[in-house]
Amino acid sequence: MEIPSSSNANCFDFASYDYLQSHLVSSSTSTSCFDLALDTLAELEKEPYYGWYFKYLKEKARLMKTCFLYVKKCRRRRNHEALLEPDREDRCNIMSENLRRSIICFRIQEVAIRMIHDLQPAYFQYIHSGRYLDHANIESAITRSKEKIKMFLETDLKKSCAAIFIDYYAPGDPRLVMDLIMCLLETLDWVLRVGELRDTIRNRLKLLRNLIGFVTMQGFECSQLTDLLTYTVVAAGRLISVCLFYHDEQVANRLESEIYKLIHEKINLFDLQVRETFVHVLTASKKQPRPSYALALQKNEDHVVGQFVGSLRDYLMDLLGSYASFQVPVKDQILRLHEEIRCLGILLKQEEKLGDEMKDLIGAVVVSDVAILTFSLSVNEIKEGLPEETDLGVFHLHKVLKYMVAEVAHNFPLKSPYPSFNYPRSNELGCMDFFLENLKELARCDEADDSIGIQHHRIQAIQKDLVFLRSFLENIKEQRYQNGKLQAFWSHVMEAAYKVELLIDLALVGDKCEDSLDAVSRDINLLKIEAPEILNGQTQRVNKTSIHIPSQFTVAMHDVDLVGLDDEVETITHRLTRGSKQLDVVPIVGMPGLGKTTLANKVYTAPLVRSHFHVRGWCRVSQTCSKHNLFVQLLSSLDSKSPDEYLKMDENDLAIKLRQVLLRSRYLLVLDDLWDVEAWNLLEKLLPNDANGSRILFTSRCQDLSLHFKPNSEPHHLRHLTDKESWTLQQRKLFGTEDCPPDLSEVGSQIAKLCQGLPLTIVLVAGILVTTAQDSWEEVAKSLSSIVLEDEYCKKTLELSYSHLPDYLKPCLLYFAAFQEDEVINVRRLLRLWISERFVQQVGGKSLEEAAYDYLMALINRSLVMVIGQRIVGGAKACLLHDLVHEFCVEKAKEESFLYVIHSWKAPLSLIGPNNSHRICVHNTRELKIWELTLIFPNLRSLILFAQDYFKHQEEDLGILLPKLLRVLDFGNLGFGYSFPMEVVLLVHLRYLALKRIRYIPSAIANLSRLETLIVEDPVFDIELPSTIWNIKTLSHLRVLNYHGVSPQGFIFPVENLEVSPDLDHLDTLDLTIDPSPQSLQKILRKLPSIRRLKCRQRYDGSREATRNCDGNLEFDGLSQLESLHLIVFRGCGFKFPLNLKKLTLSYNGQPWSEISTIGKLPNLEVLKLLDYCFVGEEWVMKEGEFPKLRVLKLSNLEFRNWTAFSDNFSRLQKLVLNWCEELEKVPSCLGECETLEMIEVEGCLESVVDSVEQIQQEQIDMGNEVLKIEIHSISS
Repeated sequence: MEIPSSSNANCFDFASYDYLQSHLVSSSTSTSCFDLALDTLAELEKEPYYGWYFKYLKEKARLMKTCFLYVKKCRRRRNHEALLEPDREDRCNIMSENLRRSIICFRIQEVAIRMIHDLQPAYFQYIHSGRYLDHANIESAITRSKEKIKMFLETDLKKSCAAIFIDYYAPGDPRLVMDLIMCLLETLDWVLRVGELRDTIRNRLKLLRNLIGFVTMQGFECSQLTDLLTYTVVAAGRLISVCLFYHDEQVANRLESEIYKLIHEKINLFDLQVRETFVHVLTASKKQPRPSYALALQKNEDHVVGQFVGSLRDYLMDLLGSYASFQVPVKDQILRLHEEIRCLGILLKQEEKLGDEMKDLIGAVVVSDVAILTFSLSVNEIKEGLPEETDLGVFHLHKVLKYMVAEVAHNFPLKSPYPSFNYPRSNELGCMDFFLENLKELARCDEADDSIGIQHHRIQAIQKDLVFLRSFLENIKEQRYQNGKLQAFWSHVMEAAYKVELLIDLALVGDKCEDSLDAVSRDINLLKIEAPEILNGQTQRVNKTSIHIPSQFTVAMHDVDLVGLDDEVETITHRLTRGSKQLDVVPIVGMPGLGKTTLANKVYTAPLVRSHFHVRGWCRVSQTCSKHNLFVQLLSSLDSKSPDEYLKMDENDLAIKLRQVLLRSRYLLVLDDLWDVEAWNLLEKLLPNDANGSRILFTSRCQDLSLHFKPNSEPHHLRHLTDKESWTLQQRKLFGTEDCPPDLSEVGSQIAKLCQGLPLTIVLVAGILVTTAQDSWEEVAKSLSSIVLEDEYCKKTLELSYSHLPDYLKPCLLYFAAFQEDEVINVRRLLRLWISERFVQQVGGKSLEEAAYDYLMALINRSLVMVIGQRIVGGAKACLLHDLVHEFCVEKAKEESFLYVIHSWKAPLSLIGPNNSHRICVHNTRELKIWELTLIFPNLRSLILFAQDYFKHQEEDLGILLPKLLRVLDFGNLGFGYSFPMEVVLLVHLRYLALKRIRYIPSAIANLSRLETLIVEDPVFDIELPSTIWNIKTLSHLRVLNYHGVSPQGFIFPVENLEVSPDLDHLDTLDLTIDPSPQSLQKILRKLPSIRRLKCRQRYDGSREATRNCDGNLEFDGLSQLESLHLIVFRGCGFKFPLNLKKLTLSYNGQPWSEISTIGKLPNLEVLKLLDYCFVGEEWVMKEGEFPKLRVLKLSNLEFRNWTAFSDNFSRLQKLVLNWCEELEKVPSCLGECETLEMIEVEGCLESVVDSVEQIQQEQIDMGNEVLKIEIHSISS
């Protein structure tokens, strides 16, 4: 069906008008073409490769549908002169305004229909061609659809946009206006990349939509909404004008200024006239007669009331952020109002627990009063101070909400159903020490009276009493285990200390709890009086065997040992490499800790097995392995590619790829730690059986699992170690290659025998013995003799290992419970969490991070933590807990009220656990409602969230009402559509914050005055920091973790007014993006005197070339603490480095090789990584005396041909890595004289390079050095 072209649109006669009227679909079905388009695009959106494009088209189609409905129903404003061009109306005066709207409606319908006509056949052809064979038609159809939409927007609709959306409105249909705003909100994500401005617009439009929904739900007649609807449509229309036509280059260039203008002129919700309109509508709606507001709430299917209350909270945050000059009392009162609205939001989350009377109270009084009170705030007034009526309004609201909370709590407890006060019972004295430090600092603070309303002398008195009691507890810490009265006194003191800390922290967030603090202070004073009497009445203290680390006993640090199981290796190898040519399954079964994984790995890496199978793959299955994760693990190990390449693929494509890799190959797949048949069911149909001897090897604790795989499959039962083998393993863990001292041989072998041949137990007991005095080994042996065997025995052995830890290490071990089973844990992240939790005490001259690393090494030495990744310069990079140890930590953490793990959010809250845990870790965020956590755990201090994959939440979907005492908040893979969740800025106790993919940091981040660590994972863009970032004096780590990104992102510091901004004295680690101007960099570096690790990248601006050269020198030599530096994309720059630099990485800098002499002169440089064309030219000539302390050298993607060096350049070199240096002909022969060389890795280089490396290895062997290992991965032709 064709209609006249748009070029003739102005010359229609009445015949044309009749033509249009006769062909337009009836009102009831006029949206059928859009519904068809939306349904079709929703299906196409599931297509993995082109899904993003179909989603884009679907959002455009939905917006067009809303525009269609709006245009169809709108009517001209009666008292407003039209903005249409007069001359056009003069020439075409026969065309009515109905004809104009009909033309536009018809055009919109036609675009939708033709879009489906193009896409459907192209998509079906794409599918039938096998998805990967024919891309041309589907890509062409997508391009045509995008062009048609663009053409329509820029021709038919653009000319009439102002008239349609500004001069017309749709009285009597508030739902249409709400839908228009909703569509616009979704469109914002596609067209705006302005960070905080975009989120401001979103919040303001949400408020308009939610306000309309709220008053409409109360039965407010639509005719009375005229003013509000008119304002809303005008605001939305102006914004839609910008968004729809962002294709226009002129519009795109001034997009940010247009948005800023919209915020401050057209969508300025703080404007007096706008606020008066809101108040008028809300006041009128309160007077509406209604039978019962409870009935209205029953119809609250879209949670309109809750969303409106949430918008009021955002309005207040917007108000505070827009006017930073508020006086402190005014700001506190607004925050108090925010807290009351937050409380109201929590009540609404408990809607099903509210009686009809309570619902009526909320609907008829509270929500409307809160809104009126909020919108009555005048910017001019609150700059001077809140008026008296506002103070009274907040006070009245507080009383009403307090009454409602009490009513609800009476029938349905809002907090934990377990009334007793629980506190973490690990490292109690250490926690008390940190609290006393905080009290000491608070007592010194001049603003303490203003900030928390507690007088200095009261804080000092509490501090003095607690210092006395702390000293007393130190004296009885050994006796209390044998004396019930001392233990009870200990518990009373600790409970009182935790309560005081809780009350003071609550005061810091605005809660008034002076009466409660008085009561606890009296309790502490009584305990102080009671302490001497308690001690005098008890028996003398019991001496306990001291535990220390003898210098002569050090645990051998190497891979998991395999002792005495050569026969097992031979048996499994025989089953894998011989026998039937058909695909077969070889199971290894046994109890936890028996060494199943160790044995499987030994076989997997055996030379005979490696040569027998064409491809080998390994997957750690565990209890919660998803199909996607299973395929990614297998594919990553089969072809040695990075998992990042497969993480983006969907399950179907991964399955196809896996089968392609295995087809016609003799393969070995290892499924480690299998719990049930689910993983096998996922794989079985994909595995080709080419009768070539392929095998599946799996390990499991379940002995009968193999019967589900193959009925006649005989599992291999892994045997226990003999007593002799157990003693051999124990000696190896205790003494390394040295012999056991004769006086310990008898008791040592006795202990090994008591371990009953379980390798895990042997290793754990060795961890105990290595830190136990020699004369106490008999005591350990006596304890072990009473422990039962099998699984229970292992758990009690772990309990014994835990009890022998120093108190300060116990919370560090239990914290591993927060991570998922089999999760590889980044060591630096773990250490930052420990520090933020205040587990780590600074000792000597070491930094907190160094002390934390010592804690980790202590746990590793006790064989409780395994190192699975080493840093290139040595030291642990990643660690892992054995399943049994992890399970123990989870149970122990729960038992001691230390941390609780929630695996599923579907369980009733009452089943969460019998404790008021201070730390919660959620392993499934799909059904997460944080507000429920806030209810049952109001005093939560740490919240760590996990998700299998990135999962986008909107704040209202998440129900984000964060516990206000949080110190640690890690959102993990939980995203908020690139927005910063503003509720976070109210968490004044926060020390650690990790977010996903956000685009900006709001200025209100300065409220987090205790923040130490800020991490942003996988951002799409660089993250702009506000000028207020300089006010957070405690910041020590600003990290951007680019796990999947091609180009690393970083933080962009503001450079305005740096001269008057304070320094970030404690900033230790920073990922920085900056303009290449040396002046900009120097300004920022001067503000970072303590920086130790710095990654610095040139800022990319789309308006200029990414490879823009910078002029002058980038000077880092003023950073006296800098040890590690990574520079990316600084072409044409000279560098000045500090003499203390130990690690340097360069990427994409394009410097000539002559400039490397500056680096060679650095006296303390130990690690040098030259990556990705950081130097250009055919020859690198090293000078004598350069690189005197270099231990590790990595060269990757460099296009040099010749490399000349001297032996003294490598006097301390331990490791050389060459990756894809495809022009290099050979390595310097003088490497053969390097006595310290331990490893050379070569990948993607010429065969001549491999020959020269092998010659160096032979020279090393001739010198008597058999330590050198070489690894050759692939050879470039």
